[in-house]
Amino acid sequence: MLRPTVLMGVLATTWLVSPAIAAETQYPLTLTNCGVEVTFSGAPERAVTIGQAGTEMLYGLGLGDEVVGTGVWFNDVLPEYKDVNDATERLADNDPSFEAIVNKEPEIVTVEYEWHIGPEGIIATREQFSELGVPTYVLPSDCVGKDNTQGVDGTRETAFTTEVIYQGITELAEIFDIQEAGAAKVADMRAREAAAIDKAKSLDIDGASAVLWISSADLDIDPWVAGSMGVPNYMMEQVGIDNVVDTAEEWPAVGWETIAKADPTFIIIGRMTRRRFEADDYEKKIDFLKSDPVTSQMDAVKKDRIIVLDTMGFGATTRVVSGLEALTAALEEFDAQN
Repeated sequence: MLRPTVLMGVLATTWLVSPAIAAETQYPLTLTNCGVEVTFSGAPERAVTIGQAGTEMLYGLGLGDEVVGTGVWFNDVLPEYKDVNDATERLADNDPSFEAIVNKEPEIVTVEYEWHIGPEGIIATREQFSELGVPTYVLPSDCVGKDNTQGVDGTRETAFTTEVIYQGITELAEIFDIQEAGAAKVADMRAREAAAIDKAKSLDIDGASAVLWISSADLDIDPWVAGSMGVPNYMMEQVGIDNVVDTAEEWPAVGWETIAKADPTFIIIGRMTRRRFEADDYEKKIDFLKSDPVTSQMDAVKKDRIIVLDTMGFGATTRVVSGLEALTAALEEFDAQN
C-alpha cells in the first residue's frame, strides 16, 4: 500500500518533504548516520532513548509504546506526553549505564549527544552496541556540520539550522515505517517556525544584541554561553538579534568582564529541572546577575531585560520551535513596554 512520505534527499544539507512520492519502508533498511552505517531488519518495537530530545521526538511521532527506557533529562516532559512518559521506565535522570540499556533488550538506541554514545562515549561506543546486534541512531543535530572532537561540547563547522531537526524526524519516521506521521510533524513545525519569525520581524528591535547563559560549573567562574553557530544563535538571527559571543564552539566559557564590555541588550538564561550544577537553577542565575559587582552594572540587568527560556527550547530538539515562539513573545512584551 502506497503512503505519502518524505522524499529522502539532501541538497546542500536541506531535506525536502514530499507529500506525493514514496512507499512503505523497505527492510532491511540501511542508513548512514553520523558516519556510521546502521541497518534495521524491521520496524523497531523496543527503543531506549538517551537524551530527552530523542524521547520527545518519538513521543511526538506516536511511538510512546515502543519506548522501553529513557535517560538524560533536562526539563520536565511536555504536558501532552506526561501519561506516556509516566508509563516509561527512566533508567537515569542523567547517564544510564551500558548494562542498564542493554538489559532493556532494545532494537534501537537513540542518542542525543555523541559524548554519551559515540567514538569516546562516556556510556559506551556505538561499536559496543553493534557487537550485541543493537543499532544506535545519533540525532543528526549533534553531528551534521559539527566536530565533536573539538571543544568540550563540540564545535560547529557550519551554522545550525532547523533542517537537521527535520532530518532526524524524517529518518526516524522511515526507520519505524511511519512516514505520514513524520511528514505531518515536519509540516506543522515548519509552519509554526515561519509564523514566529514573521511576528518577530514586525517588532522594533533593530540593533539589539544578547548573550545566552545556559549554566556554569560554579557561579563564581566563567559562564557557559551560546556560541555563534549553534541553536541559540540561529534563534537570535531569526528574530533579528546579534549574539555578542563570536566563536564556533558550541558552549564556550566566557568571562563576565568580556560580556559586560559587549553590553548586550538582553540576557537570556536557561531554566531547567536538572541540578548537576548550582547554576542550573535559573533563580540563582538571576540572583547572581543582580548581586555580582560586574554583572549588576550591565544595562540589561539594571533595566531588567532578562529573558528566561526553558533549556529544551534552545536545544537541538523538537522544542526549538516553541522556544522560538517563546523568545518572540518575550521580545514582543519588551517592545510593548518601550
